[in-house]
Amino acid sequence: MGKLFDIESPLIQGLNKVADLMWLNVLTLICCIPIITAGAALTSAHYVALKIKRNEEGYISREFFKSFKMNFKQSTIIWLLVLLIAFIFLVDFYIIKEGGIVLSNVLQVVLMAICCLFVFTVIWVFPMQAKFVNSIKGTLKNALALSIIQIPRTLLMLVVYILPYVILYFTLQVFPLVFLFGISVPVYVSAILYNKMFKKLEENILERLEKEKAGETGNDLQPETEEEDKIFSDKPLIGDEQQ
Repeated sequence: MGKLFDIESPLIQGLNKVADLMWLNVLTLICCIPIITAGAALTSAHYVALKIKRNEEGYISREFFKSFKMNFKQSTIIWLLVLLIAFIFLVDFYIIKEGGIVLSNVLQVVLMAICCLFVFTVIWVFPMQAKFVNSIKGTLKNALALSIIQIPRTLLMLVVYILPYVILYFTLQVFPLVFLFGISVPVYVSAILYNKMFKKLEENILERLEKEKAGETGNDLQPETEEEDKIFSDKPLIGDEQQ
């Protein structure tokens, strides 16, 4: 019985993780309230969730606000772009519906495809921003590319994000759970889904860095632009990745 409540026991470790995710959810909700800061909050949620998955987390609040400060400017710009594009889509759909405009089947398919690609990009853009340094354009481009290349993960992440609110729609009794875990748990499950793939990207970045240090990197390994993708780390930023 004593081992069951030992600090290293699976039970205690599991309870600690639940407490961490609950506090991460609270922090994210608080920082999303001003709306304009939601992008930085979501980026920080992914930053901390990935650390929890890798058992690298320290104090949740400290890690969260470190990422919040580090990513604030770029995450906010990305978030405002997301809101602007979403607003344009809503206005377009409103005009089509209220104006009685009938689109051809081809245009309907094209419009839905564009909407899906937008949603897929949003799913990946904040994890990418949380872990890798890049230009805004590069982050969006990589998020779009990953969303297509990793389409099974993308669809699973989409389901994970919307599932709590679908359940809430049918039964309000789960509201306390959604309030306490509705953001952090989907983000954590997403981190589980993309963790291995991110590790491979990080390994590629570090491998290229070592080749550059040894003077072995050829022109074909150089980035297409002067922007460098670098890993966020508790140490100074290390390594770059080909665009």
